[in-house]
Amino acid sequence: MQQGGGSETEVTWEDQQNINKFGRLNNRFHELEDEIKISKETNENLEDASNELILADEEVLRFQIGEVFAHMPMEEVESRLEKMKEETCKNLERLEEEKDSILAQMAELKKILYGKFKDSINLEED
Repeated sequence: MQQGGGSETEVTWEDQQNINKFGRLNNRFHELEDEIKISKETNENLEDASNELILADEEVLRFQIGEVFAHMPMEEVESRLEKMKEETCKNLERLEEEKDSILAQMAELKKILYGKFKDSINLEED
């Protein structure tokens, strides 16, 4: 494996497995970033909906369930929104924890692979 001015280093089966694992982790990292972005937007939308409820002066509101709007009492809408916000926050925390775990694993693999291959391998994104 000769690239640039690097020295020739043999790639073992274990090295290839580490490179593949790094690639899979990197793909999952990007998927998580997208999921986190969507989760944050959802959380903001739910917060906006809660704020709009404060301004509402009606006792019965329309609440979307799937593709259908149902008439519900304001208290039930408030409780459903709170439950949805809690679930979204828990999901966001879980995604952030998984992202941190993946970053730690990627850093460890970078240390191993750069330690062996030096400048013969590029694990950075441009």
